[in-house]
Amino acid sequence: MTRALLTALLLAGSLLWSLPATAQEPKQPQARAQKKPHPTAPEAPQQASPANIDRNGVIILVKSALMALDQANKTGNYTVLRDLGSQNFKVNTAARLSEIFAPQRNQRVDLSGILVLDPQLTLLPQIEPNGMLHMRGFFPSVPKQVNFDIQWEPEDRQWRLFGLAINIADGSPAAPDSPAAPPRASEKSPPPPAPTGAVLAAPPAGK
Repeated sequence: MTRALLTALLLAGSLLWSLPATAQEPKQPQARAQKKPHPTAPEAPQQASPANIDRNGVIILVKSALMALDQANKTGNYTVLRDLGSQNFKVNTAARLSEIFAPQRNQRVDLSGILVLDPQLTLLPQIEPNGMLHMRGFFPSVPKQVNFDIQWEPEDRQWRLFGLAINIADGSPAAPDSPAAPPRASEKSPPPPAPTGAVLAAPPAGK
């Protein structure tokens, strides 16, 4: 019986080894580089773009704004200047505009001379990222030069005044500073020699 049992165990062992393996080896974990999400790049600041406006349009807009200011300064009534502006410009009351431009009004600045001059632009017409039309320049008037910085806002298919700043500067040509006077020579010092080739003239006798 012992021999028969041993034979049976051997047969069972051979059967076990002949069976296909059903259990799968555990997969080794793979080291993969985790793709980090790219941080959102900050948006590049928008740039101003050239405005599609011709020379005549520039002259009309600039002179209209400055002449409206000139009339307001001369009359002390800033209602019309305010009414020419956009809705955002109208947050300034006429009294507030009177305060802003009081220095020019008190100096009795006369801007009527710009009517016969063309503006010289230092900032060509451009559309700012906020949609404003922006120009900067001056009128080369004499003896005072009118510098301006103006912005307009699109409203009802028109350019309406949004911001206005002027500065009056001396436009006359300025001579350079006179050179400093040379220090006085002491009494003991001999007089400087005459330049080579110079003729020292003396007044006629008896005069």
